[in-house]
Amino acid sequence: MIQRLLLSFVLVTAGFAGGMVMTARMRAASESRAEKLVALPTEEQAGRPSSQALPPATPPASMAGPGMADFSVVAGRAVKGVVNISSLQVVRMPNSPYASDPFFRYFFRDDDAFGSRDRRSLSLGSGVLISPDGYVITNSHVVGENVREITVALADKREIRGRVIGTDPATDIALLKIDVNGAPVVPWGDSSHLKVGEWVLAIGSPFQLSQTVTAGIVSATGRTNVGFADYEDFIQTDAAINPGNSGGALVNSRGELVGVNTGIFSESGGYQGIGFAVPSNLARKVVSDLMMFGEVQRGSIGYLRVEKLTDRLADEVQAPTTNGAIISRMMRDSESYDAGLRPGDVIVEFNRQRVDDPSQFFRLVADAKVGSTATVRVLRDGRTLDFKLPIVSSSPASPRVRQ
Repeated sequence: MIQRLLLSFVLVTAGFAGGMVMTARMRAASESRAEKLVALPTEEQAGRPSSQALPPATPPASMAGPGMADFSVVAGRAVKGVVNISSLQVVRMPNSPYASDPFFRYFFRDDDAFGSRDRRSLSLGSGVLISPDGYVITNSHVVGENVREITVALADKREIRGRVIGTDPATDIALLKIDVNGAPVVPWGDSSHLKVGEWVLAIGSPFQLSQTVTAGIVSATGRTNVGFADYEDFIQTDAAINPGNSGGALVNSRGELVGVNTGIFSESGGYQGIGFAVPSNLARKVVSDLMMFGEVQRGSIGYLRVEKLTDRLADEVQAPTTNGAIISRMMRDSESYDAGLRPGDVIVEFNRQRVDDPSQFFRLVADAKVGSTATVRVLRDGRTLDFKLPIVSSSPASPRVRQ
């Protein structure tokens, strides 16, 4: 009996000692790992010496770089040149109680016995002052059609009646003018120098909250096939852009205007981290033409409807890839038809530049100099053919390339 008690005591003592050794080893291992992590000192700790010498805390390179600069000075300067725009439009609406019924509209179309009436519609958005004498750039969808009255609210709370100088629905850009002198402006920047990951600020009046500033980065450049406009070459950003931001400023870390906020991609109608802006270089060219001619001077090759080349269409027309733009419709009295182009042709080059999709083809044609001659390369029945086309002026009365 005594031997059993002694044996039990020896086993318990050995187990307790072994547990102490294991605990000590685990604690030592934990402390050895913890020494590799350096916590940033608090304000109080930074002000007095410590008994233990800690290595200096260095923030990560991504936080220590220029991206973490204080934007308050830039934002404070830029918001003064961003305005709030109210546009009063007149919209013709039918009086019929069945106007919203698709079945009724299909059979009766515009022959409505109930007549119609004018309804006033108010559009709210943002704009950017680009000259001290009161030129304001915004989106054409902010201005709208059949405009009766435009009011521009400045950062200093003044409200001034504005007038439309010109609109360009193809790029969704409009130019307004208000009678003011010495207005604070947002200087133009060079959007071609933008880099993915660069910090930008979006300034506007989302949900009628004027002078709102949000920050983000450039997510992508040269975005096309978004569906906002015919001429697409958008800057994509994750800076918060919401309804009412349209026409506002996208500025870089130097406070320069690098884009005009245009739209968002959203399934809810609100911010989801994908916003689009017209690049400043494109907007500046549009503004220059609107000032000089009242419209944008673009090239045209007559009415030509092109579509994206799918795998099925590529097989049908014997195209090796889906790059290019296939002609689906055209007019017989157009420059392109006279030059020899036909429906079913796949346009693969324009002035020796490769055509990847219809959106790019539209931009190449629009940017071509009026009066020049363009070389168009197409695929027809598996063969490559070149055609010479005259570039004519594209005006609202003239048909253009459509996608």
